[in-house]
Amino acid sequence: MDAINAYDSSDEEENSASEGLQRQSEAPVVDHAESSNVLSKLKERFPLDSAPNVPSRETATDILRVAPSTKEVTYNPTVEQLYAPEVGPVNPFKTRQQLAEKNMLSGHVEPAHFDHFQFENQRRTFHSYGYAVDPTAGGAAPSTQLIGELEKADELEAATVFEVKTVRTGQKRKREGKGDPGDLEGYQGPWRGYVDQVKVSKPTEEQMAVLEEQFGEKQKKKRGEEKDETIEETTLLHIDNPYDYLGRSYLHIPQDVDADLRSDEPPDRCYAPKKLIHAWTGHSKGIAAIRLFPKSGHLLLSAGMDSKIKLWEVYNERRCIRTFLGHGKAVRDACFNNDGSKFLSCGYDRYVKLWDTETGKCLARFTNKKVPYCVRFNPDEDKQNIFVVGCSDKKIYAWDIESEEVIQEYDRHLGAVNTITFVDDNKKFVTTSDDKSLRVWEWDVPIDMKYIAEPHMHSMPSVTLHPNGKWLACQSMDNQIMIYGVHNNFRLNRKKNFKGHMVAGYACQSDFSPDGTYVASGDADGKLTVWEWKNTRIYTRFKAHDSVCIGCQWLPHETSKVVTCGWDGVIKLWD
Repeated sequence: MDAINAYDSSDEEENSASEGLQRQSEAPVVDHAESSNVLSKLKERFPLDSAPNVPSRETATDILRVAPSTKEVTYNPTVEQLYAPEVGPVNPFKTRQQLAEKNMLSGHVEPAHFDHFQFENQRRTFHSYGYAVDPTAGGAAPSTQLIGELEKADELEAATVFEVKTVRTGQKRKREGKGDPGDLEGYQGPWRGYVDQVKVSKPTEEQMAVLEEQFGEKQKKKRGEEKDETIEETTLLHIDNPYDYLGRSYLHIPQDVDADLRSDEPPDRCYAPKKLIHAWTGHSKGIAAIRLFPKSGHLLLSAGMDSKIKLWEVYNERRCIRTFLGHGKAVRDACFNNDGSKFLSCGYDRYVKLWDTETGKCLARFTNKKVPYCVRFNPDEDKQNIFVVGCSDKKIYAWDIESEEVIQEYDRHLGAVNTITFVDDNKKFVTTSDDKSLRVWEWDVPIDMKYIAEPHMHSMPSVTLHPNGKWLACQSMDNQIMIYGVHNNFRLNRKKNFKGHMVAGYACQSDFSPDGTYVASGDADGKLTVWEWKNTRIYTRFKAHDSVCIGCQWLPHETSKVVTCGWDGVIKLWD
């Protein structure tokens, strides 16, 4: 109570201090000595300890407690602290295996030293001889105890592969003498042979009889093939009279048709074909190529895979006029001369044959024992007795019909020659090959003046010249038609690129309309695709054949008539 009273007096004193100066002057005077005595008496009666000593139940240790789940320590512990046992109560629900010390997921692994040489020694010994030292874990078995084939171990006295010495059976082969080093011809040195070495091997009599028999069969087969290849040339006329009432043959250009076939000017405006108006049938197999009669186009020549060549009418009755028989195998290509009175044909029987278009007689045959892939007459009027052939032996041969001899060879390609196209007023010709290149030659100069081979290029098995003579359309094996300029050093025109058809693996022929406004091409699906030359867009596409549409030809005096051929053996006329 005294303390409370003392605090009350101090409160009243403080309250009196906050009052006005007038009341402050009326407050009683406080004795500081007496207040200090009161405080000391209070301390004696009520002792107070702000930080008492609390006894600890744990034993004194210098180890810092770290939870087992801690992944990172913020101080540098000692080795004893790192490997100290865990402290705290034991989990009574864990098994003995779970409570065991682990340094990996499956248990505790102790570091141990293992000699690689000893391991390989025992392993090779076991694979070679069938025995090895018993590898019992823990060293329970002595190192001399063996497992495996113990009899073999007793025979070799338990030696390993590194201890067993192999004994060479038989004597070493003797070599011949080195000879005198002064004798240049007789000195053999380290290159001398063995004494019993047989240097000349000759087949026995039985082997010789077998070889002669096999060689004789091959020769007989070869002779038989040669006999089959050189067959007699014949012709079949399928019309009653090849001459009209004026004595003119079927080579005469008809004048009783709507178009002017004698004109040298193309139609003013061409259109894309839409419907089928006629189909020619007669080949028993597919057709490899078709060629129109020069200038007029009133006759059609077809080269078939049935080794036959047929001549068809394009106008009037559209009959099959004549069949030419003379090739032993499939016909690859054909070509008319300038006036159409003769034509050349080449086939897989390695022959190029010259035919008379009117009589069907074979005038000459040429061969160099190589397969001809393409044949062309020289378009110049003064060189109609010369033709060029691209063959499978990577060469281009120029033949003279009168002398029946090769007058020039162009040997620069690295693959079979596929096409030959004359450009620049017949002063040059362009060839393509399986080597994915395009070469430009000057006539009668066996060195190519231009060689085009780019990494993006593919083989181009068909090349067609534009009616204005300024562009070459090359059918590429990557499903596009590439355009090269004739008068600008044969540069690739990247703006003119015709795509949208599938020709990979097939030598599908492409062609231009007479006025040059359309580009047409067959494809592997039997479709005929027509593009616009100006903007390279597909104008029309339709199904033309059941099999591969291998060739197409635009009639030179018609606005929208196109002839197509395919591997289904049918020739179709579209309008």
